[in-house]
Amino acid sequence: MLTDPALSTMARPHRVPAFRLGLLGSILLCAGAPGAGATMANDPLFTGTVLGELRHGPGRALSTTLLYLGVGLLILAWVRLGREVMAGTADTRGVTRAVLWWTVPLLLAPPLFSTDLYSYLAQGVVADSGFDPYSTVPAALSHPIIENPDSHRWLTVTSPYGPLFVLVTKIGIGVTGGQLLPAALLTRLLLASGLVLLCVSLPRLCDHLGGRPANALWLGAANPFVLLVLVSGAHNDLLMVGLLARGTLFVLDHAHVRGFALVATAAAVKVTAAVALPFLVWIWVAHRAGTSGVAHRAGTSGVAHSARAPRRASAMLVPAASAVATVVGVFGLWTVVAGVDLGWISALGTNSWVETWLSIPTAAGKLLGYLTPLGTGAGVLAAARLAGWVVLAGLVGWLWWRSRDGGPVAIRGAALALLVTALFNAVTFPWYLSWPLALAAAMKWRASWTGVAAGLSVWLLLTTHPDGATLLPWWGFAAVYLFAPLVGLVSVYDGSNRHKHSRVPQAS
Repeated sequence: MLTDPALSTMARPHRVPAFRLGLLGSILLCAGAPGAGATMANDPLFTGTVLGELRHGPGRALSTTLLYLGVGLLILAWVRLGREVMAGTADTRGVTRAVLWWTVPLLLAPPLFSTDLYSYLAQGVVADSGFDPYSTVPAALSHPIIENPDSHRWLTVTSPYGPLFVLVTKIGIGVTGGQLLPAALLTRLLLASGLVLLCVSLPRLCDHLGGRPANALWLGAANPFVLLVLVSGAHNDLLMVGLLARGTLFVLDHAHVRGFALVATAAAVKVTAAVALPFLVWIWVAHRAGTSGVAHRAGTSGVAHSARAPRRASAMLVPAASAVATVVGVFGLWTVVAGVDLGWISALGTNSWVETWLSIPTAAGKLLGYLTPLGTGAGVLAAARLAGWVVLAGLVGWLWWRSRDGGPVAIRGAALALLVTALFNAVTFPWYLSWPLALAAAMKWRASWTGVAAGLSVWLLLTTHPDGATLLPWWGFAAVYLFAPLVGLVSVYDGSNRHKHSRVPQAS
């Protein structure tokens, strides 16, 4: 069939390219963030200045309108970009460019959807002042960054993060002399290096895991959930997952020591990354055995499995010992460099007072209390959370054993283990779902599951208020529940149709 390019161009309505549409959305987010985002009570840009009017009355209403308009445009641009990726008209370079330009305005604006950055800076003040953030709470000190009533509850607990993250916050405060705005910008840039690591690692992970590089970047890096919650929200999870993805790639590329060193570094930011370590050992074992890790068990008898077990146990000794030595050495090195100890272990449960419905054990405990005569006492919730830990341990152990062929099987197991760790944790925040996404994005996805992931990403993003401190009104939640599935449906079906049509052969 003959086609005329001019007629084809005339037949299609002119639309703003996804790249430009997303950039406009990010600029609007940047404009709305000062009045509707997460700001401090003693912010030098707003306290006692005319800009302070953006936080109240008409100024706040205008800021909120601009912000949500920016959110809508960014989501629309992301959906369009995804459809272009499905149709094969957007490549890895195009998606990477979108990630870069959509990110820059967000880094220049106040944080969105979280106040955690200010808690991080407060912990940095503790470390920079010569105190141990694992034993001294920020509220014990006097500093302009610490005097922020919106985050007061988090200022009364010690740091639950690893030694490398203590070092990051200490650098952010020390280099800038404790000035809020420079310290916030520097800390965000350090954390944003995790996004750079994701963009570099995801396409190469696809070579091992079977995914499409452009699709992996679209889902794992250009995702508004990643850009707004992790990058703009300045969560340390971003640096953790970036290091995790890069370390996993090194292990798959046979650079085992380097890979385990990077994953140990990720755990030195946030200990959750350690969940992936036992799964990566299976890859090292498979490499030493000269297998690709893609062996199938179908048709294998129980006798054959039992005969293989002793060989597997002996083959695992050297990789496991080397992995443990590498992890202990690297983690110990970061601990020494940061000048701290292992006090973070005792602080891991400091957020247990938060009762989030995303946590399966917490939700089950609260529902059990509401719907049964047991009541809503702390004992019911504690029992449900304890049961959740037991289930979590069992699921992770089962996934680990099923991953013993190594290779892509082990990475899928690690991603699922990170997912159940997020969901069965006593406390689950939306950004915890970025843990499995960092690895899963590089896998081969069905169109239906891509739509589910897109809708879930938007839902997780919009269930949090932009200032990170207050809840959405009831009508806001209603809009989120209607809008998120729509995004998923449009992402898949329209994109799939474009992909089908793009494959129709045309004669020139």
